[in-house]
Amino acid sequence: MRKRRLLAAIPVAFVALSGTSIAYADPTPPPTPNIVGGVPASEVYSFMASLQSSSGRHSCGGSLVAASWVVTASHCGTPYQVRIGTTQYNSGGEVRRVASRQVIGGDVALLRLASPASSAPVPIATSAPVGSSTRLIGWGQTCPVRGCGPAPVGLRQLDTRIISDGYCSGIRASTELCIEGGGGRGACYGDSGGPAVIGGPGAWRLVGATSRGTASQCAVSPAIYGDVTAYRSRILQIIGGGAVQA
Repeated sequence: MRKRRLLAAIPVAFVALSGTSIAYADPTPPPTPNIVGGVPASEVYSFMASLQSSSGRHSCGGSLVAASWVVTASHCGTPYQVRIGTTQYNSGGEVRRVASRQVIGGDVALLRLASPASSAPVPIATSAPVGSSTRLIGWGQTCPVRGCGPAPVGLRQLDTRIISDGYCSGIRASTELCIEGGGGRGACYGDSGGPAVIGGPGAWRLVGATSRGTASQCAVSPAIYGDVTAYRSRILQIIGGGAVQA
């Protein structure tokens, strides 16, 4: 269990981050106020998944945690297919049909693939301590207001950190993470379900799945992520021996 320091909650509005991908910003402020998001992905994340319709339209993100299993947000529903292990959501990697979905708890769900993927999965971390440096990854909308522009085709990333729950109004303390954002930095619509990871190249570990924002537009305040580490034991029990150990 993570150690947390209780702070007074900051009153903020609520916004779900579904329907378009979350944009991730550069660690430095963006050059113009209407840019939410991010820098191009610095590597091909073998575990990164795009949840898609039968026509290949991107809706949410996800993380391959075993050959036949993807972790995502439960509010993303059951997609027709996923594309895994590419920096372009409309090409490359491998495509697998989705066979079923199982809600694990809160806003965290597992997708079972109809056939195993060959891409390398990401292990689930054993804990997600406050203060941990975290990388957010996704095909997020790069402007802060819902519908203000399309999601980018190229995968993007943002380095940020886990902060105390008191900064995220409405958070479920035992099963969710508060991820730093604001000042033009942070997640946006459509990155729902996408990963927050710790570690580094060749040693990434999954800690969170994007759930929702805490304001009426993106990148002005922290975001809430499902704490995948809180459900680690249950997920490993479901996916069995196919999991990679952290």
